[in-house]
Amino acid sequence: MLLRIAIGATLFGLALLPTASLAQQKTAKACQEEWRANKADFQAKGITEKAYVAQCRTGNSPAQSASPAAANPRGAASGAAGGKSTKSCQDEWRANKAAYQAAKVTEKVYVAKCRAGETVALPRAAPGSAPPAPAAAAPANPPAATVAKPRGTVAAPSQSGGNQFAAESQAKAHCPSDVVVWANLTSKIYHFAGYKNYGNTEHGAYMCEKDATAQGFRAAKTEKRPGA
Repeated sequence: MLLRIAIGATLFGLALLPTASLAQQKTAKACQEEWRANKADFQAKGITEKAYVAQCRTGNSPAQSASPAAANPRGAASGAAGGKSTKSCQDEWRANKAAYQAAKVTEKVYVAKCRAGETVALPRAAPGSAPPAPAAAAPANPPAATVAKPRGTVAAPSQSGGNQFAAESQAKAHCPSDVVVWANLTSKIYHFAGYKNYGNTEHGAYMCEKDATAQGFRAAKTEKRPGA
């Protein structure tokens, strides 16, 4: 009796094995749809549809060993589209290296932002660089040149101003037959040509001697009149 029960249980178990095995297997159509849904990734890995279906039908799907990007090729594709390759980002940074370095944007930071799809604006000018200084405007009214006033020169007076002249030639023209002297207006002493004070005192004028004596000037005691 016990032997019959054991034999029956064994036969029952053998009958269930094909059913369990079939339950773990997928249909060819289901396996084909899985492969086609991840076609680009599987092709990149060299897994053909036929090979995938054959393995999928045995219950050992290649999708189980695929990378997360292969399991979700759409997500991987969108991630690639959102950014650029590391090399292309590095090339962009290096093409404008001087400007980015001046703006303190390192290659590493640039590449990270570039890969994430962010736009890194090219700096217009390096920080700390000062704009060119404007040209100095010329003064509207430049100061007049300072002309040194010769010592002993006075403004040429008119004939009614005591016959005092700023130039020796003017006095000689006024009295060609008289002796021209240099009259010191402060000391009231006049000097003859050839002496050191002739034309060299601070306040004075050229005069004819007769005009000088008529106005109260006297000759210097240490000087001799020309022709005397």
